[in-house]
Amino acid sequence: MRARRAAPTVSAMSVREGRPEDVLDLVRPGDDLVVAMANGEPAAAIDALEREHRRLDGVRIHQMHAMRPRPHIEGACGEHLRHVSYFLTAATRSAAWAGRCDVVPVDFSRLPQLLRERTRCSLLLATASPPDADGWCTLGTNAEYVAALRRDAPLFLEVDERMPRVGGSHRVRLTDVAGWYRSARPLTPVEPPPPGDPRDQAIGAAVAERVPNGATIQIGVGHVPDAVCRALRGHRDLGLHSELLSDGAMELIEHGVLTGARKRLHPGLAVATFALGSDRFHRWLDGHPGVALEPVDWVNDPRTIAREDHVVSINATTEVDLLGQCASETVAGRPWSGSGGQADFALGALWADHGAAFVVLRSTTSDGRSRIRPSLTPGSCVTTSRNAVDHVVTEWGVASLRGRTIAERAAALIAVADPCHREGLEREARAAGLLHDRPRSWTARAACGA
Repeated sequence: MRARRAAPTVSAMSVREGRPEDVLDLVRPGDDLVVAMANGEPAAAIDALEREHRRLDGVRIHQMHAMRPRPHIEGACGEHLRHVSYFLTAATRSAAWAGRCDVVPVDFSRLPQLLRERTRCSLLLATASPPDADGWCTLGTNAEYVAALRRDAPLFLEVDERMPRVGGSHRVRLTDVAGWYRSARPLTPVEPPPPGDPRDQAIGAAVAERVPNGATIQIGVGHVPDAVCRALRGHRDLGLHSELLSDGAMELIEHGVLTGARKRLHPGLAVATFALGSDRFHRWLDGHPGVALEPVDWVNDPRTIAREDHVVSINATTEVDLLGQCASETVAGRPWSGSGGQADFALGALWADHGAAFVVLRSTTSDGRSRIRPSLTPGSCVTTSRNAVDHVVTEWGVASLRGRTIAERAAALIAVADPCHREGLEREARAAGLLHDRPRSWTARAACGA
């Protein structure tokens, strides 16, 4: 680990409005720049670093979930300015596969600690909302690791007039930053997937009927989690404690479903660590009194999650083997995304009183291959271990795995696989020693999770 630069005192900081190029005066050889994720990225400052990259020496940009393709991600800035990713996206995937940028695996809750321990954590770069009448900005849609690291490094801000003002403890005064400039850049929207696939509707209904009224939910993003949100519209007094706040949660709040009335932590508030959604969602988010964004090392800490009663975690995966291991960040054996917070919330839900964790997926791929497999596709990595997997849900039903034997787990997972693949999965499970001859009544009990 390299020595970390101490955060400057207020007297050493610039409090006047500046330009994006001012960031160059704050960067030293070998620095590690920590950049906010998604719409929290200060675009003009990164543009300036890329444009003047030859002035830099061995500088690294550390970022989770980049949304925009960039020259430094593609390796065009050489060793002057190199990208380090903690979650692959369309903007970073091909560069990572080709070795033009670096990838570090980590659970989201541990990212601030990792950056403190393994980098200089030299400078934080983020986007903020305009200041209010009292001079306070917020980090807008992104608390995540930047808010967690505020005491560890100076902060350089893009103050964007279009960034929503969002509640929580990620407020900052412009008198307390190393530099700032103004922008009027529209946020990049992420539209929710269209509803309608009957497989997703079946999965959503199966999960929703197992979520009690008053539960605190965590839900990911994608076709299946969105279907779960739609299926929850008949519930009452749900709470939200989730790494992500998006359109699905907004609609549940608008329908009066997500009230947070029975939450132990921040009752009455929907809590997340970052927000990402449609243009309508971003407008709705601005100044909403029922939302709070908090640092990821608190939101995603399994010990925090477990303090809520009836926590229900709902996350998507790409494939599951017959032991219950979930590969959620690879597709066909290739790196595709990252660990994110799936394991954080799976563990938190298991430790919570009356908690439950659901891993959801369609039973087959687009070309008909089973996503429930005797073993994971070669090259795949385990995101959520078999010990942390509670329920696996496909359009064919729910496989309850907690406390089950290896044979019971395999039988339950085969029972929710596509019927066309069940015979082959059973044959391979027997060959691997996962299934043995047992009475038919036992097989039925294992399959239904009794």
